[in-house]
Amino acid sequence: MSRNLTRVAVLVLVVGAAVRCSAQPNSQLNRYFHQYVGLSQDQVAAIRGGQAVSVKLPSRIPDEVFVFGAVFVKGSPDSYAKLAYDFDRMRKVSGFLAVGQFSEPPQVSDLKGFSFDPDDIKALKDCKPANCQIQLPAGGIETYHKSVDFSAPDAADKVDRYLHDAVIDRLLAYRKGGNQALGEYNDKKNPTEVPEQFKYMLSYAKALPAALPDYYNYLLDYPKGKPANVENLFYWAKVKFGLKPTLRVVQVVTMKGSNPHEPAYTIAEKQLYSSHYFETALDMTYCVRSDDPKQPGFYLIMLMGSEQAGLTGFKGSIVRKVAVDKSASSLQKSLVAIKTALETQQ
Repeated sequence: MSRNLTRVAVLVLVVGAAVRCSAQPNSQLNRYFHQYVGLSQDQVAAIRGGQAVSVKLPSRIPDEVFVFGAVFVKGSPDSYAKLAYDFDRMRKVSGFLAVGQFSEPPQVSDLKGFSFDPDDIKALKDCKPANCQIQLPAGGIETYHKSVDFSAPDAADKVDRYLHDAVIDRLLAYRKGGNQALGEYNDKKNPTEVPEQFKYMLSYAKALPAALPDYYNYLLDYPKGKPANVENLFYWAKVKFGLKPTLRVVQVVTMKGSNPHEPAYTIAEKQLYSSHYFETALDMTYCVRSDDPKQPGFYLIMLMGSEQAGLTGFKGSIVRKVAVDKSASSLQKSLVAIKTALETQQ
């Protein structure tokens, strides 16, 4: 199954360590698992034995949600890279209501199925700056109110047309200008500056530049400094992993290892927009080959986290616990499904 069986996002705290482990005998994964992730001997043994393990990781602020997961797969990293973004398969995954890959260059016709539900359209009608149930970029609320007569029979069609134009314009601006084009959300009392939030999330990894400096810098400086062995794709999805269907736009940055000292694949999945829940999100996946001839295969390592609104205070702390527990549980189920799908192909 696709790695996107669940929407949980990133921790980059141990990314550098994960990469560094791949440059040494796989026995060094023990050190990584124990010292950086905090796994027990039993958990490490379970991973090496083919069981999926996921754990919750510490965060710096209540808005952050971090989870780690790993499993050993008796298969090839190439098979995972092919399976991970098979959009026909992804459409069959529970929770995905619609999904599509953007053309090169992106165009409005790519967005068939990318639309707000009736409840979101009603929420748009009542939206005000700093008080809106939908995450919108700065100026988006005012533009909808100026462009759409919400009492008209064709209001939903007009909302979709504006939404599609806005997504394409913003995506093209991002492809040209990078993170600064992501702007801010002004649907809450305190605006969210997405470029700064993304940079803050990446700052959690102190060891990463020493391990994969070009890749790390590219995530920060996109579209500048693209390494030769890196490929990009962009896709959108309408998913339901919470109470509301959520629209998302995502960039996937895939680096194929150029030598035995690098992971076979390093994949970053970066959220460019989400209509609900996640202000910023980034997933990191590593395929680390086994060097044991008696145990051919690879370690599939996922580091996921996000920054979300509404996780502070008494009520927020309850929501946070549920969100973190569900994220870890969902990640473990996803790893099991991926392992089963890949090993069934053998």
